[in-house]
Amino acid sequence: MRSDRRKFLQFLGVAPAGLALGALPFAARAANSGGGKTKIGIVGSGRVGSAIGAAWVKAGHEVMFSSRNIEHDRELAATTGANARAGTPREAAAFGDVVMVSVPYRALPEVGKELAEAIRGKVVIDTCNPFVGRDGEIATWAREKGAGLATAELLPGARIVRAFNAIGAARMGAAHEQPGRIGMPIAGDDADAIAVASRLVRDIGFEPVPIGGLAKGRHLMPGTALAGERSPDEVRRIAAGLD
Repeated sequence: MRSDRRKFLQFLGVAPAGLALGALPFAARAANSGGGKTKIGIVGSGRVGSAIGAAWVKAGHEVMFSSRNIEHDRELAATTGANARAGTPREAAAFGDVVMVSVPYRALPEVGKELAEAIRGKVVIDTCNPFVGRDGEIATWAREKGAGLATAELLPGARIVRAFNAIGAARMGAAHEQPGRIGMPIAGDDADAIAVASRLVRDIGFEPVPIGGLAKGRHLMPGTALAGERSPDEVRRIAAGLD
């Protein structure tokens, strides 16, 4: 009976009494979340993509980095760990059971066209933010439509979860130092995709806080009420007051 209860708690992502996740080594905490290894393809290995990807590798997942610079990705993979590798964006999208897209927003239409078949039906984590000064007219359109809904239109067929949008890249890979302290607001319309993304968010030390459907994705950007590092309870409190 005790063994069955332990397995049930692990299935829920809850540590049994006397085995707090915060007391476990980083990789062990990730394993205890019950999801096992996940193959993750990263399209866009800049500051955000490289930081989150490296954290996932440390947590025991298999990651393929990709960008327009394959040599950069090979160097990144070589210094990240044995579970990291490099490829083209198409290879990364095909490799990943989950795909994270972390590119300037103006590049999303091209990503949608080039990777349409590879990402169809897959959970795609959208970290991209539309900045008018950098991305031009498409950013204006995305802000009016709402980031999240706009991404879903640009990446049709993918199961979009918007996450990692409102915390600075410099801190993306450091959450495991105090696991669960920082709430990570996420938004998506697919409950199963939210569950998958939540596990991956938790595996690198953040506490996932689903705030609603993709329409709420417009709140997950720098300069909004949810921007910055906040406790999970504070994220929930702020999110409850958003329309």
